[in-house]
Amino acid sequence: MSTDNSVYQCLCQGVLYPVDRKDLALLMTLASRATYRSITFSARGGGTGTNGQSLSPGVIVDLSRHMNRILEINTEEGWVRVEAGIVKDRLNVELKPHGLFFSPELSTSNRATIGGMISTDASGQGSLVYGKTSDHVLELGCVLADGSLLETSLMDREALSVLEGQPGRLAELCSELTRIVSSHQELIAEHFPKLNRFLTGYDLRHLYRAESGTLDISRLICGAEGTLAMVAEAKLNLTAVPKYRTLLCIRYRDFESALRHAPALLECQALSVETMDSLVLELARKDSGWAKVADYLGVENDLAFAGLNMVEFAGSDLKEQQRRLDGLITLLDQAETSQQAGVLGYQRCDLAEAISAIYGMRKKAVGLLGKHAGAAKPVPFVEDTAVPPEKLCDFILEFRKLLDSHGLDYGMFGHVDAGVLHVRPALDLCDPSQQQVLRTISDQVMALTRKYRGVLWGEHGRGYRSEYGIHYFGETLYRELRRIKSLFDPLNRLNPGKICTPLDSEAELVAVDGVMRAEFDRQIPLAVRESFSEALDCNGNGLCFNFEPGALMCPSMRARGDRRHSPKGRAALMREWLRTLSEQGYQPLINEQWLETRSGLHLGALFGRLKAAWGKRRGDYDFSHEILEAMQGCLACKACAGQCPVGVDIAELRSRFLNLYYSRYPRPLGDLGVRFLESINLWLCRAPDMSNWLQGQPWMQSMVRRLSGMVDLPELSSPPLPVLAHQQGFGIADINQLEQLDEAERKSLVVVVQDPFTSSYEAPVVRDLLALIERLGKTPLLLPFIGNGKALHIRGMLGPFKQTALRCAEMLNRLHRLGIPMLGVDPALVLCFRDEYQKALGDARGAFEVLMAQEWLIKNSEKLPKQVTSQIYYLFSHCTERSLCPESETQWQKLFKLTGANLLPQSVSCCGMAGLYGHQQAQKGYSETIYQQSWQPKLSELDPKLCLATGYSCRSQVKRFDTLRLKHPLQALLELYP
Repeated sequence: MSTDNSVYQCLCQGVLYPVDRKDLALLMTLASRATYRSITFSARGGGTGTNGQSLSPGVIVDLSRHMNRILEINTEEGWVRVEAGIVKDRLNVELKPHGLFFSPELSTSNRATIGGMISTDASGQGSLVYGKTSDHVLELGCVLADGSLLETSLMDREALSVLEGQPGRLAELCSELTRIVSSHQELIAEHFPKLNRFLTGYDLRHLYRAESGTLDISRLICGAEGTLAMVAEAKLNLTAVPKYRTLLCIRYRDFESALRHAPALLECQALSVETMDSLVLELARKDSGWAKVADYLGVENDLAFAGLNMVEFAGSDLKEQQRRLDGLITLLDQAETSQQAGVLGYQRCDLAEAISAIYGMRKKAVGLLGKHAGAAKPVPFVEDTAVPPEKLCDFILEFRKLLDSHGLDYGMFGHVDAGVLHVRPALDLCDPSQQQVLRTISDQVMALTRKYRGVLWGEHGRGYRSEYGIHYFGETLYRELRRIKSLFDPLNRLNPGKICTPLDSEAELVAVDGVMRAEFDRQIPLAVRESFSEALDCNGNGLCFNFEPGALMCPSMRARGDRRHSPKGRAALMREWLRTLSEQGYQPLINEQWLETRSGLHLGALFGRLKAAWGKRRGDYDFSHEILEAMQGCLACKACAGQCPVGVDIAELRSRFLNLYYSRYPRPLGDLGVRFLESINLWLCRAPDMSNWLQGQPWMQSMVRRLSGMVDLPELSSPPLPVLAHQQGFGIADINQLEQLDEAERKSLVVVVQDPFTSSYEAPVVRDLLALIERLGKTPLLLPFIGNGKALHIRGMLGPFKQTALRCAEMLNRLHRLGIPMLGVDPALVLCFRDEYQKALGDARGAFEVLMAQEWLIKNSEKLPKQVTSQIYYLFSHCTERSLCPESETQWQKLFKLTGANLLPQSVSCCGMAGLYGHQQAQKGYSETIYQQSWQPKLSELDPKLCLATGYSCRSQVKRFDTLRLKHPLQALLELYP
């Protein structure tokens, strides 16, 4: 709670989670007693603010955990009443069946809350048509600093006259606000810019309408950043979902051409015109999801274009939309033919899937900018300037000169239709001199926006930039803003330091060069920062807070509703842990090296662990225990490694933390079983029937549960895989014999690499892969089992993992040198060779390659049976596979298409098993919750005989909770052979 999506850090005194508006009123009523008047409060929603709006040294009031309900939907009148903590996209999911949606758009819509949107008066793509949040607020239910309730709505002259002279806060506020605004009409008209994005703090321009005599306090609270009242509930106006959508993506030779061409695009009356520059496009090209987007853009991955404009048309009148669209297409055809305006080409997208994917890339742009190489990272502080759209190009060119004069890298994108530019200069804020550069640039950009009659904060609120308010409004008007703050919050207890301070108050505003995250990070030695970059690189964009059940990231966050159990939360805990270690003189890198190289029993280390364990039992405080709690909730599913825009890999951080933590404290007894899991399984598989019988005995289950903490252990396959392979006539690979064969003899061979889970518990799947390889005209060989070690990595036993990986890599490199293809069944285990092995071994890993089944099948697909069925199948991919190898689903689809079948990938998150996680007694409840949130609802709607799952853990979880046996896709392909 001490950070958000900004560069700032401010440690709060505590966090409260009210359940409803009554809770909130009770809290502020209690806090108004004299005893507690020194305490300040700041409301918080999704924590996605880029300027520290919700950061506070007081008490944070988090409305997102419990106050996230839809209270009423009125489809006839087109409105909805919600609590402030509901996520914007979640609201729209519930509204979609009614053909309605809450239209203000923003890039963080899958984790931003309605309360946060109200507090910053949020808007984004499509704002020329859909407007800002305040344009859709009908009523607000608020709690004031003294605990009194305030209901706001549009009040006409008659309603105001009725209130006049009556007691109560509402009458007092209406009277004074009317006086302030009516007496400063000329100043308000002069200083409040006439822009679509005029985000200023207290919106005096729309608060009062002199011609009609209407007053709407909701307009004042929208954009007030929680400094006037805490928003508990809101009644919102809704918009009909457009029936038709078309997106034109226009490619340009350079960014200036895209900007210069934008005014002509605006004349076509589109919903929105968005732009992206070359740096953002280059980062997008490197992202895991670019391949699909490139297809929709109509380009090859390597085609050079340095600017992109995205023009969307949306509406319910098809003829009118087509007329506007035809006008733009004619304009583009002429420009492309004559090579005018720098237009290289364009692509039309009508499919909802295509439009969603392209906008997904655009929404991800903010996070992608954080993937900048080196110590300097793009940071938000001048990232939402707004100027009149007709002046945008000249403004940007001057903006670029300003940034170039400081020698900075930066990327640009934004809403050219509204004159809003998003830019994040790259700074290394761990360098104190760079903090001064941040201040200098802020001052210069503030002056530049004033020159062009714009504002510094056109979209993302003021927060730590509040000090610039007086420069935009002048002393007289700024004094009236302070008077308004005094009316609502005279003791300056609601989000103090933001927007303005009360009249006659000596309190100060926060400063743009206030205390930053980097000031804490620089206390960590440079070598440690570079080594633990996964934690330090987190820029707080919060994509891991995504509420969507089908989103890969982050299943543990959704199951627990606790932001500590998210990649962002765990990264924040890790960086603070590393900082505290440096204070104590502890050197984690040196200790890691010792842990990797040590062998045998070290009595000194054992004694130290027992001593530390005794201290833990006595209740001695150690921050490490809090990190452990958060890390144990991680499934190590690797979703964040591929889905986080900046690649925060919590699974890797988790392993390194556990490795260090258990160098100080004794490991749980169950880790001993994990240490020798692969060897134990190898022996048990020699007598699977007896092993299964023993495992089924209640006393054995109780003993295993007590000693290892593991539950619901799966049954071993009977007969075991070697016997099953021999029965089917499949050979066993002997590396020494294979090395004696010549190249021609090895040409038809394919080696299947075993993994400890599928081989032990689902041997028929491996047998079927061998059979499928044989059907394709190759000679399959089963490689004798060699340890993979992934379970060791998950439990942070990095020394033993490295030893196992070295042995395995040596064997696989011998096969690789023979030129024999190698493939495995389970994607998580195959991808371990590429990911964890590379990080652990570096160059010692060698050049071996183990393919997933579909990767090899694609290369040999010419022998698959053609057009044998028109059946529809449903693909449930392993979460690690979807994250680290996003093209895998497309590969499976192509394979099934050859047979005439249609394979439909399902948008699901982790199944909740993720290797060992689902079998841990402490995590079983969360494992089931994760399954119920994503997989179970999807499976309940489909025929399980047609549902295919690529992961062993996934199939095991489905069998465990729904007693269904899903096939692997390769088994379905094998069945399609005539």
